[in-house]
Amino acid sequence: MLNYIWAGLLFFSFAFASVRDVSDLTSDTYRNGIPIEVEFRQTDSKPRSDRRLPVEVTVTGATLSAHYGVADMPSITAAGMLVQTADGTELRFAEDIALPEPLATIRRITSSRDNDLRGPVSIAWSADAPVHSAMLEFAPVRFVKMQDIAQAAIDFADTAISLALGLVGVLALWMGILAIAEAAGTLHALVRFTQPLIRRLFPDIPKDHPAMGLIVLNLTANVLGLGNAATPFGIKAMEELQKINDKPDTASDSMVMLLAMNTASVQLVPPVVLVAVMGLQINQLIFAIIAVTGISLGVAITAARLLGKMKRYRQD
Repeated sequence: MLNYIWAGLLFFSFAFASVRDVSDLTSDTYRNGIPIEVEFRQTDSKPRSDRRLPVEVTVTGATLSAHYGVADMPSITAAGMLVQTADGTELRFAEDIALPEPLATIRRITSSRDNDLRGPVSIAWSADAPVHSAMLEFAPVRFVKMQDIAQAAIDFADTAISLALGLVGVLALWMGILAIAEAAGTLHALVRFTQPLIRRLFPDIPKDHPAMGLIVLNLTANVLGLGNAATPFGIKAMEELQKINDKPDTASDSMVMLLAMNTASVQLVPPVVLVAVMGLQINQLIFAIIAVTGISLGVAITAARLLGKMKRYRQD
């Protein structure tokens, strides 16, 4: 089901992007190939033939409004640079200046690395006047939404790889500790101590079974706000529960209950991430965290029990 949801979201995102991009092309939102008039003045005494000539650029709000068909656009006055290239003269605005739309999008698409608005210019030099005019043409901008979706996919793929690599070390550490605890008999001792407390939630798990200890470790790690530590315990607990599952292709009641309790995120100690971000201010949220986790845990357990008894939610 989740695959269909993701497929639907991807379809609608591409459909929305296509409609927006076609609309931009039809209305010529970015005025591709149409130059706009700008004014500039030199800010030093370098000769005009210098390869890099510092200037101050001005584009009036009226010019921008008339060019892009957007009412009440603000004027732009910013430092810039006239750069002599092999293809002619190029005007580059200063980096990271505030720009109205659609200029901000033009800059983002055409100069994402330097984040400066730029384009080739045809200059009408005035012999004596301090201000000179020029016709500036930006690089063509097309399929903006499609490019945004592609860039977002790349960014999230990078995030996923970083998260996965960062989790490998944590998983290896806790799986090693788990192996030591199991060999030392700690898991069995923990099961005997905690079994009376959680036995009613997992009635189909045999007495002194390793899965019970893993479930306890998983829930304890969640309670202490150690989400990364809880993950390997939860995975191992599911593996042990699968070994005693009479129907391997169907989740057992205990597996559903464990998943529900993990989804409810039972927690009494603030998460490590929040402590790192908020510091001591996290203490202001401690009672809210306890209240919310208690309610969510109660709802999760109740829902798992009630839905598990309903015939339409069971697969016999």
